[in-house]
Order: sequence, then structure tokens, then C-alpha cells
Amino acid sequence: MGNFQLEDFVAGWIGGAASVIVGHPLDTVKVFGFFKGMAFPLTSIAVYNSVVFGVFSNTQRFLSHHRCQEPEAGSPRVLSDLLLASMVAGVVSVGLGAPVDLIKIRLQMQTQPFREANLGLKPRVAALGEQPAYQGPVHCIITIVRTEGLAGLYRGASAMLLRDVPGYCLYFIPYLFLSDWITPEAHTGPSPCAVWLAGGMAGAISWGTATPMDVVKSRLQADGVYINKYKGVLDCISQSYQKEGLKVFFRGITVNAVRGFPMSAAMFLGYELSLQAIRGDHVATSP
Repeated sequence: MGNFQLEDFVAGWIGGAASVIVGHPLDTVKVFGFFKGMAFPLTSIAVYNSVVFGVFSNTQRFLSHHRCQEPEAGSPRVLSDLLLASMVAGVVSVGLGAPVDLIKIRLQMQTQPFREANLGLKPRVAALGEQPAYQGPVHCIITIVRTEGLAGLYRGASAMLLRDVPGYCLYFIPYLFLSDWITPEAHTGPSPCAVWLAGGMAGAISWGTATPMDVVKSRLQADGVYINKYKGVLDCISQSYQKEGLKVFFRGITVNAVRGFPMSAAMFLGYELSLQAIRGDHVATSP
């Protein structure tokens, strides 16, 4: 159990693909389009979730193995192990997720008009009929690197770190405890229905609570296309609060929570069922 296991990454990739297919329409509503640019998130977020789930599962096993040299299959989970594994997954997620989110937002913000209040920026392309700044994901990456340097790909990364480290703690831990709570004691593992329900609830909890920092992250990542408004996380928080009040940090919380349920339900169900198929098990296994 203490050994590195590759199947968690494979299962995470499949679960990530399932979550994008289910959640992309609501995700683009949150950021401005509808079914715009699905090919990019389908490939990139699948890889992203593969790494996140693989890192979390293997870190948890590593910690459990070194705490109890030969942990039993049915041994109870330790909260400190889950917290640390979730935090490690959150840190790693930023390394991959920050450029993915940046490119997704930059592409989506130019596909159709959106209210100035959303990010504090006017849709200059839509308003003036100009050519879009980016022709696609690859051109977007090249343009950002050329104009802003490699560091430009990680614009908003600090806000994302503040969002994802606690966010993944409120993602994996509620899922594991809820799935255990829903599953009858006589069963050796959660049923697909339990996985779906626990995964959906965990996603709603995680995304709902992550909304304030997600607003800051999105504003920082959208900044810089036409003008530079923010100097950093604190400046973005300060300017947003002064101009729009406290309510601005909870804008989109309903969409986030609603979107989080089906996306996370599909994510965990895809993960568990594919992991079950890879290992030849007949019951779902928790990450």
C-alpha cells in the first residue's frame, strides 16, 4: 500500500474528462460563454485532474505507510493525513492549473460580450469590432510569454493557491467521510450512488467556499489583456471592495455550487469506476 500507484493518475484522467463534459456548459456561463473552447479544457483539465488525484492518493498512502508500517486495508483514515495530502494536491494543482485557467479565461472573455461588472473590464473586441487578441490556445500561450514572460502564465497563481489549498481540503475530506457515512457497514466500499452523492456534495461545498478567492483569481487572470488594473492579490481585493462592496466576492456563488455538484459527482464516479475496472475490483475504492 505504501508503493507509488500509477492507476490513480489514469483513473483521475478519466474522471477529469467526465467532469469537463458534464460541467463545461455551466463553467462557461460562469466565465462568459457557452460551449466555447471545450476542446482545450477537455484535454488540459483531464490531465490536471489526473495529477491532482494521483498526487492526493499516493501522498495519502505514503503518509499512512510511514505512520503505520503495514497499514491494514480497512484501517480508519487519519484526518491529519488527509489534510496534508489535500494541501499537497492543492499546491501541485496550481503549477498545472494556473496556466490552464489563465488561457481558458483569456479565450472565453473575447468570445462574446460580458458585463463590465464581471471583471471590471469592457469587452473592447466586441465593442469596437477589433481582431481578438488570441487566435487559439497555442497563440494565447505564445502571446502571453512574448508580452509578459513565462511569469505571465502564472498571473493570479497566488490567489489560486489561496483558493485551492483550502479548497481541496474541503473537497477530498468531505467526500471520503460522506461516502463512508452513506455506505452501510456491511458493505466493503461505497456504491456508485453513494459515490455520486458524496462527490456532488463535496464539490458544492468546495466550490461554494472557494468563490471569494475564485473571484479574485479570475479578475487577476483577465487583467492585462487591454489594461493593467491590479498590482496583486491584496490590491485586487482592496479595489474590488472599495468599488463594489463585500458582495462582489460572492458573485457567482450559486452557479459555482450548482456547477460543482454535477462536475464533482461525475469526477468521483468516473474516478472510482475506472479505478475499479483497472484493478478488477467489484466495489468502488476511495482515493
